[in-house]
Amino acid sequence: MTDVVYDNKGQLEQIQDGLLEGEQIIAVYDAIGAGTGFIGLTNRRIIIQDQSYVGKRFAITSIPYSKVSSVSVVSNKSWAGQFFSSGTIAIAVGTHTYEVEFRGSEKTHHVHNVILSFAS
Repeated sequence: MTDVVYDNKGQLEQIQDGLLEGEQIIAVYDAIGAGTGFIGLTNRRIIIQDQSYVGKRFAITSIPYSKVSSVSVVSNKSWAGQFFSSGTIAIAVGTHTYEVEFRGSEKTHHVHNVILSFAS
């Protein structure tokens, strides 16, 4: 198994606890902004933790790569053309779009490329 890229050991452990037989983790990235706690990528699916539920509840959503209809990198550029220190990935699944914002645009591009490689 190759080295797993991750931001937070606790989030990595949450993903590890829910793995299916033969499933391998590729990356687990901490998210910033309202709602989402992290995104995990395995060789079988995308896992998103959403913390926006009322009453301290949260959801872990699994998205099989085959259900992804599009994936977009949404980046902010300053007027001088320089990227800011964050980026957002938008993952369309049916009529719903999941948006996850990261610190660092390199994480956004990694997530985008992994999803494309498994979804196509």
